[in-house]
Amino acid sequence: MRTVFSGLLAATMAVAATFSAAPASADELEDIKAAGELRIAMTGQYPPFNFVNDKNEVVGFDPSIGQALGERLGVKVKIVTTAWDGIIAGLLANKYDAVVGSMTITPERDKVIDFVGPYYRTGRAVFVKEDSPIKSLDELTEKTVGVTLGETHEKWARERGGWEIRTYKGLPELLLELNSGRVDAIINDNIPVKVAIKSGEKIRQLETTEISGGELFAGIAIRQNNPELQAAMQKALDDIMADGTYEKIAMEWIGSDIR
Repeated sequence: MRTVFSGLLAATMAVAATFSAAPASADELEDIKAAGELRIAMTGQYPPFNFVNDKNEVVGFDPSIGQALGERLGVKVKIVTTAWDGIIAGLLANKYDAVVGSMTITPERDKVIDFVGPYYRTGRAVFVKEDSPIKSLDELTEKTVGVTLGETHEKWARERGGWEIRTYKGLPELLLELNSGRVDAIINDNIPVKVAIKSGEKIRQLETTEISGGELFAGIAIRQNNPELQAAMQKALDDIMADGTYEKIAMEWIGSDIR
């Protein structure tokens, strides 16, 4: 699940302070309905949650959830792809209306933005090649691990220490680097990598109790001081969870209900 490393969060909070200095505008729900469009952001580099297909379309679990929310709100949905490490700054700069991109709900982030949800849960895991002799985290000491730049897993890996860390743009790069042998392991949310394994990736998860983080919950990020928008989006999310739409989307892209 996607989250922002502490150094990046500090810069984002500085941006937030600039925006909060201005008087609060009217709730944005009315503006979105007047425009007839809800702009949602994601990286497009996090399969099966969001990725670009061979038709150059952004597809996956997140876009499908965003489209379902837009239908409930009575507006069209426009997908904006952007780098993960600047995605909150882009939200605060009004480049889009919401982030539907597998963003982890954290107390730090709650100081800057508001959340709708959560809309799914996952957990941290470490993966190695299927034929790797590595069986535990201790065996990764002084070896090389790959993480996505700006995710909570990068922060965890740096705090734990004991290995060389290389950062990448997203999961496709991580899998490529692991399979090529340029990293000895990757650290990521377990759901997308398990989906990749089912699709034929010759990798396996380390069975260890040493990994901290527990359950992680993803939310939909919006700008603060928008109670009407937040309530409308929460109702739309609750409705798709109740009427079978959510389960259908989850089964299509993930293969299981991940609430």
